[in-house]
Amino acid sequence: MDFFLEHGYWGQFISSFMAATILPLSSEVVLTLLLANYYDPVATIAVATLGNVLGSVLNYAMGFWGRTMVVKRVLKISDKEIDKATRRFSRHGVFSLFFAWVPIIGDPLTVVAGALRVNGLIFLSLVTTGKLLRYIVVGYAAM
Repeated sequence: MDFFLEHGYWGQFISSFMAATILPLSSEVVLTLLLANYYDPVATIAVATLGNVLGSVLNYAMGFWGRTMVVKRVLKISDKEIDKATRRFSRHGVFSLFFAWVPIIGDPLTVVAGALRVNGLIFLSLVTTGKLLRYIVVGYAAM
């Protein structure tokens, strides 16, 4: 965690971006550390949101262009996780992307959205809204 704290906003961006991929990182911890060290809350939350959304866009792109090969071989998302994400899409539609921030289920949702060719603007709107609200709640709780 020292790396992320030493690099301030860049550390927040990197941790948030990587947390949106398959890497097991918690960008919320970095956000909390930065806020505890008197970083600007608005800037910290904005950077965290930007990094996390761009990580989800990478997942979307891999699903969009890579489909099965990338999802299974590179991302190592299991058939079970893909089936769960696909069922969520079937049951709740694209609005399930609002929950792309939820650990474990969020990353597969964004990949499946790409594979299903969900409209990019709808994807960005829902993912950004969900992730921003999550960081606002975490940031508020940390202060």
